[in-house]
Amino acid sequence: MTLPKNSTSNLDSRTVQSALEALSRETKQSRLARVFPFLGPAFIASVAYVDPGNFATNIQGGAQFGYLLLWVIISSNLIAMLIQTLSAKLGLATGQNLAEHCRNQFPRPVSLAMWVIMEAVAIATDLAEFMGAALGFQLLFGIPLLAGALLTALATFAILGMERFGFRPLEAVISAMVAVIALCYVAEIFIASPDWGQIAAHVVRPRFAGSESVLLATGIIGATVMPHAIFLHSSLMQGRIVVKDRKKLRTLFRYEIMDVVIAMGIASFVNMSMLIMAAATFYATGKTSVATIEEAYRTLEPLLGSAAKFIFGVSLLFSGLSSSSVGTSAGQVIMQGFIQRHIPLWIRRLVTMAPSLFVIAMGYDPTRTLVISQVVLSFGLPFAIIPLVLFTRRSDLMGDLVNKPATTAFAAVAAGLIVALNIYLLYATFFPG
Repeated sequence: MTLPKNSTSNLDSRTVQSALEALSRETKQSRLARVFPFLGPAFIASVAYVDPGNFATNIQGGAQFGYLLLWVIISSNLIAMLIQTLSAKLGLATGQNLAEHCRNQFPRPVSLAMWVIMEAVAIATDLAEFMGAALGFQLLFGIPLLAGALLTALATFAILGMERFGFRPLEAVISAMVAVIALCYVAEIFIASPDWGQIAAHVVRPRFAGSESVLLATGIIGATVMPHAIFLHSSLMQGRIVVKDRKKLRTLFRYEIMDVVIAMGIASFVNMSMLIMAAATFYATGKTSVATIEEAYRTLEPLLGSAAKFIFGVSLLFSGLSSSSVGTSAGQVIMQGFIQRHIPLWIRRLVTMAPSLFVIAMGYDPTRTLVISQVVLSFGLPFAIIPLVLFTRRSDLMGDLVNKPATTAFAAVAAGLIVALNIYLLYATFFPG
């Protein structure tokens, strides 16, 4: 989502100026005001962590096992914070995004193969997000899925159109949508009245309850760390705020860590809230078989009232719309980085939404489609996370922002764990016996 140099808006210019003043300590603003110009990129990337695929896995986890898997969400989001921080750091330190580094550092056949895989991931991402938004339109307004998908396409064009005004307006729109999703789940938790003692216990007590809970935990982790978000975040840092001074660069990176922590913290809250709502509503009333988004929506009204059902539908709709827009931008970054080709976003939007419209027109089950899309995303994850760790440990690329040995060790362990769990998820999906 890199912008043309002549597309900088007045809002962008003020943001950059405020950031440079904060880095130079030439401002008398409060600490919160100093942080504000640096917030935004991680909020865009965080949308991938609250997309409709997360709805499916978190609702199923809460309905079947109550609060048991809360610790899994906490753990996976901590790993996601580390991965997204490395991605942001790569873009800051090198001025190039992850896809560009893959093109430059790997043999041509390898980078082309990675591009093909990442394009498949982009299509799968779009499928999940398109389906989620279309489902939101259907549940809220009774609109058929295909018509809802077309409305999603129009809304995505409108959201991405903000990009012509610079990076800041688009960041503001996406951040506002994330805020709506978070507020919806604040309301859901308030209505559901969960058991806070049980929540506290399961947040800090890792445990499982049989092989099914292990498989579901793997699905939750697989739906959390998204490959397209890793590629996108490194691109969002390119040229946003440029500093050459080594001390200022380190300070800039510390501010970006705050951006990641705040944005991913909100995403973690939303994911926890999904599971808590399902546990307090479905598991607590014996409705442990609720496994689809449609079932959850229909079951909420008799249990909690029409307000809860409406709030759930709004959160799903905003999740699908925002993540679909971000997914399209990520696909553009991947294409530009790997093969140095740029096409207008509206063409990119048409190309990636075609498979989604086909699947919806054929009448395939929405929740099942979401699950399949997550499998494709799981397959693509190693091709994002492993190169990221390899590049950020190299001092010749990263300079002063090179990983410390402990950071590389933690990142390598996290990468190995995520890749292993996703391989297990793929195996369990195709060989359920």
